[in-house]
Amino acid sequence: MFGLGLPELIVIFVIALVVFGPKKLPELGKALGKGLAEFKRATEEVKETIETEVRAAESTIDVKKLKEDIEGKEAALKAAGPPPVAGSETGAQAEKEKGTDAYGKS
Repeated sequence: MFGLGLPELIVIFVIALVVFGPKKLPELGKALGKGLAEFKRATEEVKETIETEVRAAESTIDVKKLKEDIEGKEAALKAAGPPPVAGSETGAQAEKEKGTDAYGKS
């Protein structure tokens, strides 16, 4: 805890007791506790906001990659031309070469 051991904390407590007195010390401790709790809450909110933004950015990147992949595959399919149709000359020729009928059976 910030490099402070028990002896250092006792010295700090004694100094605070002398400076603020026994009546003000509980109020000071309560205010300090509330301040630390508020700081911790604010830190957690910032952390959650950052994590949410990172996840949103990752999702956007993933969507862009998928879109580019789909567009690339669509372009490749268009460049390859339409698939052969069963019963057509090219389709029948392909079936004979494979040794299968129109349903893919031998």
